[in-house]
Amino acid sequence: MKTKTILTLALFLVGAATCLAADANMGTWKLNEAKSKLAAGGTKNTTVVYEAAGDNVKVTIDGTDGSGNPVHSEWTGKFDGKDYPVTGSSASDMRSYKRINDRTLVASLKKDGKVVGTARIVVSADGMSRTVTETETDSAGKKTRIVAVYDKQ
Repeated sequence: MKTKTILTLALFLVGAATCLAADANMGTWKLNEAKSKLAAGGTKNTTVVYEAAGDNVKVTIDGTDGSGNPVHSEWTGKFDGKDYPVTGSSASDMRSYKRINDRTLVASLKKDGKVVGTARIVVSADGMSRTVTETETDSAGKKTRIVAVYDKQ
């Protein structure tokens, strides 16, 4: 009985690790500015890292703000459409990701309970690039749309 339980647990852990490893979003992504359409004077996310954090995913974003100062934010949660806290971001305090298919995620960014941005994240068929199409609304109500293309490292 004990052997069967241990074997079942081992198979479960291998399956869970395989699912995360096979996730096309996982890994380090670098901004390809030449292929991107960014807002002038806006924040530029230069590196995005997706990694396993237990049974969650941790997303770490590094870049620069409109003045060239470094920015760093972290989010840990599941791709289940539920809100999880963001640390280090002045633009949002909660974020949710929802998986649409094997290569597509949608994200919602919230600040004080209000949606301030949405994004569609699509990994290319070959898994070597991803395109983030994001619409944000600033505190003055101005909408900005960006298309950021990232190359897998």
